[in-house]
Amino acid sequence: MKKETLILLYGGRSAEREVSVLSAESIIQAVNYDKFLVKTYFITQTGHFIKTQEFSQLPLKTEKLMTNDTVIASQKIKPSDIYEKGAVVFPILHGPMGEDGSVQGFLEILKMPYVGTNILSSALAMDKIATKQVLESSQNQIPQVPYITYFEGEDLSQTVFEAENKLTYPVFVKPANMGSSVGISKARNQTELKTAIALALKYDSRILIEEGVKAREIEVGILGNTEIKTTLPGEVVKNVAFYDYEAKYIDNQIKMAIPAEVSEEISAKMRQYAKLAFQMLGGCGLSRCDFFLTEDGHIYLNELNTMPGFTQWSMYPLLWENMGLSYSDLIERLVMLAKEKFDERENHLL
Repeated sequence: MKKETLILLYGGRSAEREVSVLSAESIIQAVNYDKFLVKTYFITQTGHFIKTQEFSQLPLKTEKLMTNDTVIASQKIKPSDIYEKGAVVFPILHGPMGEDGSVQGFLEILKMPYVGTNILSSALAMDKIATKQVLESSQNQIPQVPYITYFEGEDLSQTVFEAENKLTYPVFVKPANMGSSVGISKARNQTELKTAIALALKYDSRILIEEGVKAREIEVGILGNTEIKTTLPGEVVKNVAFYDYEAKYIDNQIKMAIPAEVSEEISAKMRQYAKLAFQMLGGCGLSRCDFFLTEDGHIYLNELNTMPGFTQWSMYPLLWENMGLSYSDLIERLVMLAKEKFDERENHLL
């Protein structure tokens, strides 16, 4: 049987590039090499495309992919050189210039099937403010944490005044277009709020300020195009006060409870909200829907992540493993969904 080519795009220009490398290294260890030939391409911090390793069989566990510290400049290619007829691209890229619709648009121009959501859905879900605005339009009332916004150039003192009148400290300040907790900080007072906004502005010009809630962090996996399936919820059990980037990916100071210890009613509601949010944002392929669950049983939808981490300790593949779908089979399912969606897009171009 002729092997199918799976192209891994990893790295990228965003501050989440390290997560992308970890995800890609996990994927090359999980692929079924009886069915796939894997070709990898690294996108550097400066945006150059570099041709890297190819794998026709399972690599050693010590195999490392290229990073910005080990770039071989002579292997630089034109971005369009990744094109290969019949190949499917897995853009395991996190954050801006990766899961915000930009790479998805590039792949559609190349006429290549790719894993994950389309241009508009990627852009909407990547932008935390736009996501909230879309979900607020739902007649089904998907619950969300109270929030305000700050756009670069606006009167900062007025935003602080609005935050202190509409929200209760502590608040969380987030760049609208970042993930993996990059640029996010907790503010307990006016001074910390101003500092947090300044930090967030390093990553984006549009800032989300949310009221903090004392809550458990519960996540639901989503898989499918028109036939959408969800997982039982899983819980992020933190060993730190604030689940920031360092705790999540560098120090690995977290544990997963899969499935989460929640009632059947809470579980059903979360799965319902996750599916509805996915549909409202036009999702396809995969996403992970993140919730807050308070002590008194209130559910708040936090965000929809259209390209969740695929590291060996990432929640998304572990959620599906709990549902009986192995990491390797999950990759095959995602490739199939990518081809299905590609055919649908092509058929719509009458």
